[in-house]
Amino acid sequence: MNQGQDNRPVSDEEYFKDKKESQPAKYTAKDSVFTDLFRDKKYLLQLYQALHPEDKTATEESIHSVTLKNILLDQSYNDLGFQVGSRLVVLVEAQSSWSPNIVVRCLMYLAQTYQEYFESTGQNVYSRKRLNLPKPELYVIYTGSRKAHPDCLCLTEEVFDGSESAVEVRGKMIYDGREGDIIHQYVAFTRIYNEQIKLHGRTREAVMEIIRICKEEDILKEYLRTREKEVVDIMMMLFDDDYILKTYIESEKREAAEEAAQKADRKAAQNFYKLGNSIPDIAKALEVSVQQVEKWLGLTKA
Repeated sequence: MNQGQDNRPVSDEEYFKDKKESQPAKYTAKDSVFTDLFRDKKYLLQLYQALHPEDKTATEESIHSVTLKNILLDQSYNDLGFQVGSRLVVLVEAQSSWSPNIVVRCLMYLAQTYQEYFESTGQNVYSRKRLNLPKPELYVIYTGSRKAHPDCLCLTEEVFDGSESAVEVRGKMIYDGREGDIIHQYVAFTRIYNEQIKLHGRTREAVMEIIRICKEEDILKEYLRTREKEVVDIMMMLFDDDYILKTYIESEKREAAEEAAQKADRKAAQNFYKLGNSIPDIAKALEVSVQQVEKWLGLTKA
């Protein structure tokens, strides 16, 4: 049971009814669900088993998360890292739009992960002793249209146009997964998400439809059943990082344009005054007040 504003226990129906129906869904909702889903070791184990079905010995206890926080400038927090035995698995956040820079992010993530790994294990990179480090595996779950995208994303091909480089990074692309596995379910979730957003916009109605359809079609059913309220909250967050950044940039552009226009008008006022035009005529021509013109001319205090 949840609690209302008066601390009175409320039913699930009342809880959802109280949510603002006009509140927009979070732009990064799919990625936030991705992060929340695999924070649970039960689903993280399922992810590992989907990638390595031949490994029958892995358990939840044998998986150690090494996910980094705030590594990238976009603040998305959705890259996933975990270690199982001698394997270091790095899964770059699910992508709905194609970018060759994904493989660069893989490189950045791997480098920082190893740096933290050396520190946590007390290893010295300047020592003569050979370093002990897990073998990396890099994956990208891509949820957009496959089109002609490759099975493997290579740094030399995507960034250096195929020319030889001292560094090579290869990330395996995952477009769907096997029928029924956790990857297949997550990709299906993103497709249902896109369909409902097209129908209902970024609204609470769309979020509730996404959850209803997924539960009916046995897609992430257990996760959605046990964490439904949290998932609703995740997807209904009003001001996500992308929105804030976009608003900030637009505001900065608007202020810069206004400042440039002010400078141009001030210069024009000064030129008109030198040519003998009266202050009222200048104010009328520039569509500003007489007081503003006087300030530009330094006749009154700014």
